[in-house]
Amino acid sequence: MSGWWTEVGTTLAAEFSDIADASELTIICTRLLMAALLGGLLGFEREHSGKAAGIRTHMLVCMGAALFVLVPSQVAGGAGEMGRVIQGIAAGIGFIGAGTILKGAGDESQVKGLTTAAGLWLTAAIGVAVGTGLEATAVLSTLLALLILGVVPWLATRLLKKKDESDR
Repeated sequence: MSGWWTEVGTTLAAEFSDIADASELTIICTRLLMAALLGGLLGFEREHSGKAAGIRTHMLVCMGAALFVLVPSQVAGGAGEMGRVIQGIAAGIGFIGAGTILKGAGDESQVKGLTTAAGLWLTAAIGVAVGTGLEATAVLSTLLALLILGVVPWLATRLLKKKDESDR
């Protein structure tokens, strides 16, 4: 019976041997945690603005995209395989984004949720950047997205207010 348990132990060790050394573990942990952090920053802004897709959604989308590109790199996938994975992420996230878009009824129909859908799409792209090791690009993209989401509405309100005052 002792041989049987040894075989079970060896098999389990082989199943969890996808991380070869401490260096690879550090890379994987850093990338996944970075994706969670950057996605969380974007999600915090959306949640603070009262939007449906908030912190957890953005964190999961960003981490999921990062993981989807981390896995092929771990199994020595080529550029062609990575390209197909990224195409799949870009297309697949559209389905999640579509679920955030609502169109009102009646004469004053208004489309809502486009910014949230675009934000989820960008969050997935940031996850891809992190997962492929382009952390600086991901951080810059996140900062620009926060600038767009935070400053542009404020600026638009100011400009429209000045325009209304000059029309009087």
